[in-house]
Amino acid sequence: MAPTPSVLAVNGSLRVESYTRTALRYVLRAAEDADAETTLLDLREYDLPVYDPDVDDRNQGDAREVKRLVREADAVALGTPVYHGSYSGALKNFHDYCGFDEYEDTTVGLLATAGGGSYGSTLDHLRITVRGVHGWVLPHQVGIRNASSRFRADPDAIDGRAFREDDLRERVEKLGRMLVEYASIDPDVTTPRTTDADADD
Repeated sequence: MAPTPSVLAVNGSLRVESYTRTALRYVLRAAEDADAETTLLDLREYDLPVYDPDVDDRNQGDAREVKRLVREADAVALGTPVYHGSYSGALKNFHDYCGFDEYEDTTVGLLATAGGGSYGSTLDHLRITVRGVHGWVLPHQVGIRNASSRFRADPDAIDGRAFREDDLRERVEKLGRMLVEYASIDPDVTTPRTTDADADD
C-alpha cells in the first residue's frame, strides 16, 4: 500500500480576513478528498524575523519549525496576495529561510489572489524562485482576479465563504488534486524524445 502523501499550504497573506487563506483551504480540502494528509502553514501565526544568514536558525523565532514542515511535505502549495505586481514580503521572507534542503525535487503548486485584474507576473516570480531551489512546479496554477468579488457569504462553506463561480472553484480544487497526484513524482528530465535525440548524435 502506498504511503499517504502530505500536502502543505503556505499562506503568504497576513490579513485577518485573507482571501488567499480561504482559497488555500479549498486547495487543502480537495487534497484531503484525494486521501492526503494536509497542513496549513499560516505565516500570520509564526514568528519569522527578517531573514539574517549570519544568525543561527535556533535564534530566529520559528524558523526551524517552518523549515521542517516544508522539508517533510511531499507537496507544497504557495499562496500569496498580489503586491505591486509580485508576491508578498511575508512570503519572500519565508522563502529566504528555505533552500535546496527544503525544496529539492518537491512538487509545488502556485496560487495568487489579486485585488485587481493582474496576477501573471506574481505567478512568474514565484515559479522562478521555486525553480531556483530545485522545486518542481506544477504547470497548473491559479490566479484569482478581483478576489473580494469572487466569494459570497455562506455559513456552511470554508471560512464562511463560497466561490461565486463553479469554474473558479474547480480550478482551485484541481490544484489540490494535482498536488496529491504528483506528490511522489520523480522529476527526471530524461524523456524518450531526448533519449532518441542523444542516440542520433
